[in-house]
Amino acid sequence: MKYLSSRGGMAPVTFSEILLEGLAPDGGLAVPESYPQIGLAQLESWKDLSYSQLAFEVLKHFATDIPESDLKALTAKTYTKAVYGSEEITPIRELFDGLSVLELSNGPTLAFKDMAMQLLGNLFEYQLARVNQELNILGATSGDTGSAAEYAMRGKKGVRVFMLSPAGKMSAFQRAQMYSLQDPNIVNIAVEGLFDDCQDIVKSVSEDLEFKQRQKIGTVNSINWGRISAQVVYYFNAYIQVIKKSAKKMGDPVSFAVPSGNFGNVLAGHIARMMGLPIRKLVVATNENNVLDEFFRTGVYRPRKSAETYITSSPSMDISKASNFERFVYDLLGRDPVALKSLWDGLAKDGYFDLSQDARFKEVEAKYGFQSGSSSHADRLKTIQEVYKRTGTLIDTHTADGVKVARQFIEPGVPMVVLETALAVKFAETIEEAVGISPPVPEAFIGIEALPQKVVNMPISVEQVKNLISNATGL
Repeated sequence: MKYLSSRGGMAPVTFSEILLEGLAPDGGLAVPESYPQIGLAQLESWKDLSYSQLAFEVLKHFATDIPESDLKALTAKTYTKAVYGSEEITPIRELFDGLSVLELSNGPTLAFKDMAMQLLGNLFEYQLARVNQELNILGATSGDTGSAAEYAMRGKKGVRVFMLSPAGKMSAFQRAQMYSLQDPNIVNIAVEGLFDDCQDIVKSVSEDLEFKQRQKIGTVNSINWGRISAQVVYYFNAYIQVIKKSAKKMGDPVSFAVPSGNFGNVLAGHIARMMGLPIRKLVVATNENNVLDEFFRTGVYRPRKSAETYITSSPSMDISKASNFERFVYDLLGRDPVALKSLWDGLAKDGYFDLSQDARFKEVEAKYGFQSGSSSHADRLKTIQEVYKRTGTLIDTHTADGVKVARQFIEPGVPMVVLETALAVKFAETIEEAVGISPPVPEAFIGIEALPQKVVNMPISVEQVKNLISNATGL
């Protein structure tokens, strides 16, 4: 398997070559030359595999240049009961009315980002040792990516992490998870802006190819293909679980609803579907920042400016520029890099593009299964209340957005699985507002908000971030 740039300006490269990279040299994103195809017979043969075994079976199609024995050892090292709390790794929890929740938040930082980030940490350490290299990870987070990356990379040989986050825009628990880390290879940077400003800084630094090469800059944001491929695994795992727990048979459809900000999580579902997994619908659930919902309803993609981006109670989705969206549009345009680059050049010039009259967009549901909806703070509160009343369990604010939107698209006889974003404790203030009680705090995190915090405060400045990295590395 080789990888190209979505904009056509990169010669084919291997999985290992893109693993340590962010943007492609031409500003595009790495995409596989083709999607591997998984037939029903192969899917049937996977039904009794452990999560780590299934991860190996899926990932070996993408990481073809890593020896299979090494890849198998890496997945076995990553997906363990010791790290995720159960042999199932990602159990499915029934809700009501045909809905269930895929638990993705049982990892070290209580968020779905751990599912890919723990593997990425082990892959990075493995690859850096192979090539005798160091790596400076530059990332941006709206809440959960940062802590997942830092917990995955702390103590890893040859790796430093520089993580940008929007000052004052995350929950107190999210800030404490990141800023309380004292490891010398972890540097937190609080930017006086929004997540999109942080993401723009990361992209600007990545586009300075001389600086990127000299400082050995890599990324763990969802544009990293290693993360996307690891997320594909849990769609296969969820599908197999649903089929085994119901009267369904392999090949029967299952739908997924995915709380969406940067589009990486639902993109992994799109890839699984393109590989042949029988996914009926991929429901994109947004909050008040409904750029993606607007596109799937109208064909118009119009990222908002920082001043137009709402600060909400599901802050990890307070994103108006969905980095991974380019990969889906590349598929939508027939995997034509010239057409994609032209569209993105127009986006940079005009601030939007309109595919409403394009015949390919009109097939977006029939061909790709996408539907969408949005949720508000009031919706969030109501959904959290109802789930708690009917099941006795607490869901976080983002998962509540997913449940609320999913209910609009349930079909008789087709299971609907909502992807969990995080545990409720990460957004305790809103949970208390909804149901009047504080969510339980896992033992490992009791008192975390009272710990000393280490963070560098900074204005929106590409140059200041570059200077910080240069001073830290001495290069």
